[in-house]
Amino acid sequence: MIKVAPSILSADFAHLANEVRRIEDAGAEYVHIDVMDGTFVPNITLGSPVVKSLRPCSNAVFDVHLMIEHPETQLVAFAEAGADIITFHIEAVRHAHRLVQEIKTLGCKAGIALNPATPLVMLEELLGDIDMVLIMTVNPGFSGQKFIPSMLEKIALLRHTIEENDFSLKIEVDGGINEETASLVREAGADILVAGSAIYGANNIENAIRKIRG
Repeated sequence: MIKVAPSILSADFAHLANEVRRIEDAGAEYVHIDVMDGTFVPNITLGSPVVKSLRPCSNAVFDVHLMIEHPETQLVAFAEAGADIITFHIEAVRHAHRLVQEIKTLGCKAGIALNPATPLVMLEELLGDIDMVLIMTVNPGFSGQKFIPSMLEKIALLRHTIEENDFSLKIEVDGGINEETASLVREAGADILVAGSAIYGANNIENAIRKIRG
């Protein structure tokens, strides 16, 4: 079953708790939390204290996406704040397997994200150990970017690899997801769809989530 993970990067930060409740009440299973440090990506968003303050407001899966340098320094803080899934970028680390082990030791699921220019081969030795691969279909750092169609082949290839090797990990897709592109990534093999402006910018959030889920 397809899961929807609205990105609170597109939410109203002045009323963030209410924005999280809105998407959960509208049927979203996940809350996608983009963490940016101004170094790995140009923008700065939020940190673990915000996640901790939001945790009592929602029973949804807190899906924390670390778009930061040195993610190893933040794992404990986000786990203690209430993250359910912690995803880091393979481009930002030297010892990815070590981070995966630490995330799981902290009681969270471990995900690894790939930028558009990063090939799947970078994860070849890790697919049996992680819970999720996040395929970026835009370059990270800004909301509202245009979907990169060539990423559909990457999604389909990962789906084939998962099925061929009987891996249990999920495929999450983030970037430029709307009703039209959601259909394409679902067909390619995605399990979890991240959407920001397509949900928070919609007149009817419940209807927007339903259309993206398909």
